[in-house]
Amino acid sequence: MSGFDLIIIGAGPAGEAAAYKARELGGSVAVIDRRWFGGSCPHIGCLPSKALLHSAAEHAAAPERYDWARASAHRDWMVNRDPSAPEPDDSSHVRALETAGAAVYRGDASIVARGRVSIRHDDVTHELEGRSIVVAVGSVSKVPPIPGLSDIATWTNENATLARSLPESLVVLGGGPTGCELAQVFARFGVPTTIVQSGPRLAPTDHPRNSDVIREALERDGVAVRTGVRAVAARAGTGHGGSHVIELDDGSTAEGHAILLAVGRTFLIDDLGLEHYGLDTSGRTPYPRDGRLRVADGLYIVGDVAGPELHTHQAHYQGELAARMIMGEPVVPDYRALPRATYMDPEAAFVGVGLDAAIEAGQDVFELVANYPHSAKGAAIEANLGHVTIVVDRASRQLVGAALACPDASAAIHECVLAIQARVPVDVLAETIHAFPSTSRIFNGLFADARRELDRPGSVIAD
Repeated sequence: MSGFDLIIIGAGPAGEAAAYKARELGGSVAVIDRRWFGGSCPHIGCLPSKALLHSAAEHAAAPERYDWARASAHRDWMVNRDPSAPEPDDSSHVRALETAGAAVYRGDASIVARGRVSIRHDDVTHELEGRSIVVAVGSVSKVPPIPGLSDIATWTNENATLARSLPESLVVLGGGPTGCELAQVFARFGVPTTIVQSGPRLAPTDHPRNSDVIREALERDGVAVRTGVRAVAARAGTGHGGSHVIELDDGSTAEGHAILLAVGRTFLIDDLGLEHYGLDTSGRTPYPRDGRLRVADGLYIVGDVAGPELHTHQAHYQGELAARMIMGEPVVPDYRALPRATYMDPEAAFVGVGLDAAIEAGQDVFELVANYPHSAKGAAIEANLGHVTIVVDRASRQLVGAALACPDASAAIHECVLAIQARVPVDVLAETIHAFPSTSRIFNGLFADARRELDRPGSVIAD
């Protein structure tokens, strides 16, 4: 039995970040994962999907110059997968952890007592002992309980991001960021694509204006968008050309030779032994995904399982923060300025709160909106959709929310991320010089308008 300051179960972005930060602070670390060190993000998530989105944009601009074979090869390079290999190679992640001084174990881990973790691999079981345990097991695609779906070899993000051949047609169940991004990829490569979303809008956790732009962009690229309908049954291979049929609750159907599941994520915590720390994972009581990190004395949960949202950058932040807490630093999580981004064409980004949520929380706020195509940057690139929106609190004279949809939204949002995190007054933002004609220059104009509104006695902004 070996003793460590931290035993980390899961080596995705959260687990890796915790390991590196703990080693930086002088802690002894063991890291365990059953499959890929590095987790989903570099292998079947963020990096391959963004590579494919880039390739799809290149293909849309010049089909004869950038075909699927080139896109597949570029994606394989991004995930470190040999052309003859079925899976990415995670050895660089293992080497980096070992170089940092972490003890690395590949196998199935479970907590067998407080401070004790059992590892099983190659018919061998051994135990580690640690002062603190960090659970960073991530999540997997949720399989909805649809009759007949089990008869279909459905796709998850893993199948979609690692595909070496295009399906004849595709149905995407779920209209969140994963479903929308991958729908655009395959549609731009000529795959007839339908996206089915049970709620009234795509990207339901995003700003409503972002949702509108995402839908318009998908429909522009030929995606059939079905909102407000739910899949109620599946029939394997009974459609045109042997496609699968998804029956919807409005009496209509959607057909695809591949069915991509993007309806949410499942957290694999039931067999980890968390009951040794007094946690109920049976489902009888809700698991608190509130991002607190420290859930019991000596037990920390980080990444997707921790909540409050599902982002690689959140996982990295939480992993580092948990390590700092374990090593004695007086820090607590702060999610006020947690950015979200969808990397479609155009991109969409959101931080803080929207107008309705702020009002519901009792804040006296107003919203200002700029039409992106009417801006200098939008006109220069011939944009025909997009927006930039800010939400300002009157009492504090501070920015509390921002959303935008435009080609560089994921970069431009970070001025607002910093402004919310640092509680920068609108007066300072309005006086800040922004390069012309950047997207951030649009914020400059909105901040100036916001200051004028704040300085106008008795002013009221109409909804």
